[in-house]
Amino acid sequence: METKEGQFQIELKEDIAEGVYANLAVIAHSSSEFVLDFVRMMPGVSKAQVKSRIVMTPEHAKRLMFALQDNLRRYEAQFGEIRLHDQRPPYPTGGFKGEA
Repeated sequence: METKEGQFQIELKEDIAEGVYANLAVIAHSSSEFVLDFVRMMPGVSKAQVKSRIVMTPEHAKRLMFALQDNLRRYEAQFGEIRLHDQRPPYPTGGFKGEA
């Protein structure tokens, strides 16, 4: 299928389209990349599982941040403010031990 200049097609395979639930993201970085681990924590279980890992350049991480900010702004304009129910920091501050 032809596309206009500057456009591209994205293929979404059935097994990926189903998605993976995560309720925590752990982010690490070096000078050349950002690593986003999407984790599923279960109540009463002290060991959480990384369900997906995404590695990207700092430039793409910043583009992702802007895209998330824009989508959150549009979501809240349509559905109302997303309220956080606790006073914890918005991201983990340490204490995680992982296994490769």
